[in-house]
Amino acid sequence: MLCTDGQQLLRQVLHPEASRKNLVLPDTFFSFYDLRREFHVQHPSACPARELTVATMAQDLGLETDATEDDFGVWEVKTMVAVILHLLEGPSGQLFSKAEVVKQKYETGPCKADVVDSETVVRARGLPWQSSDQDVARFFKGLNIARGGVALCLNAQGRRNGEALIRFVDSEQRDLALQRHKHHMGVRYIEVYKATGEEFVKIAGGTSLEVARFLSREDQVILRLRGLPFSAGPADVLGFLGPECPVTGGADGLLFVRHPDGRPTGDAFALFACEELAQAALRRHKGILGKRYIELFRSTAAEVQQVLNRYASSPLLPTLTAPLLPIPFPLAAGTGRDCVRLRGLPYTATIEDILSFLGDAAADIRPHGVHMVLNQQGRPSGDAFIQMTSAERALAAAQRCHKKVMKERYVEVVPCSTEEMSRVLMGGTLGRSGLSPPPCKLPCLSPPTYATFQATPTLIPTETAALYPSSALLPAARVPAAPTPVAYYPGPATQLYMNYTAYYPSPPVSPTTVGYLTTPPAALASASTSVLSQPGALVRMQGVPYTTGMKDLLSIFQAYQLAPDDYTSLMPVGDPPRTVLQAPKEWVCL
Repeated sequence: MLCTDGQQLLRQVLHPEASRKNLVLPDTFFSFYDLRREFHVQHPSACPARELTVATMAQDLGLETDATEDDFGVWEVKTMVAVILHLLEGPSGQLFSKAEVVKQKYETGPCKADVVDSETVVRARGLPWQSSDQDVARFFKGLNIARGGVALCLNAQGRRNGEALIRFVDSEQRDLALQRHKHHMGVRYIEVYKATGEEFVKIAGGTSLEVARFLSREDQVILRLRGLPFSAGPADVLGFLGPECPVTGGADGLLFVRHPDGRPTGDAFALFACEELAQAALRRHKGILGKRYIELFRSTAAEVQQVLNRYASSPLLPTLTAPLLPIPFPLAAGTGRDCVRLRGLPYTATIEDILSFLGDAAADIRPHGVHMVLNQQGRPSGDAFIQMTSAERALAAAQRCHKKVMKERYVEVVPCSTEEMSRVLMGGTLGRSGLSPPPCKLPCLSPPTYATFQATPTLIPTETAALYPSSALLPAARVPAAPTPVAYYPGPATQLYMNYTAYYPSPPVSPTTVGYLTTPPAALASASTSVLSQPGALVRMQGVPYTTGMKDLLSIFQAYQLAPDDYTSLMPVGDPPRTVLQAPKEWVCL
């Protein structure tokens, strides 16, 4: 039986290197005694086991070491032998009774625990999309992963996003796993962070009886089939796989994924008795069933539960419901630095975390003044803007909170102006080289627009506030009607506003429409130049074919014309009607 000085060399060096080089280790290296832990059992008053060394153990026992030995390895082995013999002569009978075990194989299965200890879970980020649970277990070779403890995460489209949650048998294994941060899997380095038990249960847990019955068979290899015809049944799938790779239990070994109303999704899972049968089935990848090609992937019990939970709770691509939008913040003119920018936020940070981070300074935030910045994929970018009540309060908050720690990350807090904040929220960038405009040619986003007019108080009538959270800011129909009061930004220039706070955390899809908040006629009348007020002048089109050109888009809107009554206050009544996308052509964004 092996006896080692700690677990590092065996778990973190020998087993990972042997796995990387495809070497098969003898069974001797899968069980061992940790001398540090055995010493700590008999001498609990000593320092923690992880801080012990051979020299400190010999010193605490009063043993004499061979100072004439030049080879450190030989000296360490001789000293360990002396410590072991001294411990065996002691009164304790519990020593060397329970050996440490290194699991030879990762055990698949469903997560049956309702509560998972947060001290045993890590998140791995940067995994190859084609990696399976066995690949993740191979990356953590030498550490004991709990049964069914690898949960691959899926994105909003139901595909793997390169992240996984891994649950270990105890906190000591979790601490060793964190030391593999930025180790490589193939040519990619993997980031390893702490995670919570709630996150693991949310991904891998579930109460579906159908999934429980499907996963009740032990030691089965799971494959996922994607792209099945909606009319395909068990017999069609079994015929597609063929007799050379039989499914365990026949039709009972197939699990079809369906919408809550019973409609098929085109996804299914299949069980196979061994790795050889699963490999034979994977050779059918992109084979033809009916008129469709079928994709086959390795899957896990956690992915089965995750996919079923996703479809059972809501559609895979839910439509974005209208959130309760806060009253728009005034994009005041000028460059007063009454805002602060938070840079380097954890991606999991919420608005509540930001308020707690600011502490007493949170009392100086304007109503609805926390704005999260999302990246082009709709995910948190690590930046946020906070509107403070005054420039002095913003400077005080920046001085007090700059480089404070939030969830093990320090956050930079710097003052900025309202103009800089609004430009970034519109899609521009704010870096060390200065402010870059948004990648859009809309007239409302040109730099002179922000500093042309003075700010006036925002007017939002009560009856308008009750109607504000509509499904879209566009009017339902272009029918001339009596003018109604609307929420507006001060100044005659129509400005574009997208509230990122209302859509945080990031939705699976972007908002379907973005509209303009118009200016009242009184403000337009006082303007030196006439600006065409276009309620809902910007329309976002989703699902456009990749081959669509400008003419195809214009042909869609040719039938939509504005009646002259809609802008009689701006143009002569005798002017002919205009199409929505006639001029200026900068309104069309591809």
